[in-house]
Formats: sequence, C-alpha cells, structure tokens
Amino acid sequence: MKVNEIFYSLQGEGYFTGTPAVFLRLSGCNLKCSFCDTDHHDGEELSFAEILARLSAYPSRHLVVTGGEPSLQLDETTVDSLHEAGYFIQVETNGTNPLPEGIDWVTCSPKQGAECRLKRIDEIKIVYLGQDVEQIALSMPMATHYFLQPCSCSNTAETVSYILAHPHWRLSLQTHKLIDIQ
Repeated sequence: MKVNEIFYSLQGEGYFTGTPAVFLRLSGCNLKCSFCDTDHHDGEELSFAEILARLSAYPSRHLVVTGGEPSLQLDETTVDSLHEAGYFIQVETNGTNPLPEGIDWVTCSPKQGAECRLKRIDEIKIVYLGQDVEQIALSMPMATHYFLQPCSCSNTAETVSYILAHPHWRLSLQTHKLIDIQ
C-alpha cells in the first residue's frame, strides 16, 4: 500500500471526537477538493507487515484509515488482518467507491455532484460551504449521524446558524486544529 503517513493523536472530527486513535493516511485520491489538507501524491510503499509494525507502536486499537481516498487501496484481506490484530477500523471516505466488507465504522464526506456508492454509512460529515446539504443527506438515508463542519473554521457562524435552523445536523469542529495537534 502507498502510505502518506501513520501517526497517533486524538480524532479531531465527527462522532469519535476526542478518541485516541492511530491514523493510517493512504496516498491517492480520485477527487480534487479545493479545501483538502493532504498531499495525495506523497507516500511510501509499505507491506502489510511494515504497516502493522508501525501501527502496533501505539497503545490505541482505534484505527482511522483516511487519505486521500482509502477505497482506492483498502481491501477485504487487509480489513480482516487488521481485525485479527485487534483493531476497530474507522474509514473516512468520499463514498465514490465501494468499501470492503467488515469495516466497523464508515465516515462518509460526500462531495457535491459525486455519486455515493456505499451501502452503509455510520456518519456523514460535510464541510459546509453553503451548498445544498439537504439534497446530499436525502441521497444517503442509511446514515445514522449527520455532521456539518465549517471549512477550517472560516464560516463557523454560518454553519451554526444552518444547524440551528436544521436540527437534524450536528456541529463537527476540527478540534485537532483548534488545540494545535496533528
């Protein structure tokens, strides 16, 4: 797998905010979002054994597989092997590709105009830029939790106002940026 980085921190966004987690950031993405904070081309090819050795250096067994777009590299064999190693697997995806079976928690950050190809979503997390998020949410009725997130805290007041008027949404802040951690 081509890995951008592996690090240990607190989950900064969404349902598991504040949870200690190991982050496996994979390289490569099929979309180009203007607000993305990841260089998708950087990374190194690592075997599963090398990845597992790096993950195992940290005490948490909550693993967040993110990217780029994890669905471009993650497969069922890897998911099964991570479970065998004792990991709870949370995947953060844009939803444009199917995911392998067995993932414990699916966080989908859908993008305007991109078709969702997921059969299961635990949480939707949308970077709010004033777009029609209701249309996006209606296209994903299988989700359990719905989060709106200001774009790098630049439009927090607008996001909060929207949520107050549409209380089926919850606020997600990039707390890792607010408290200056990775």
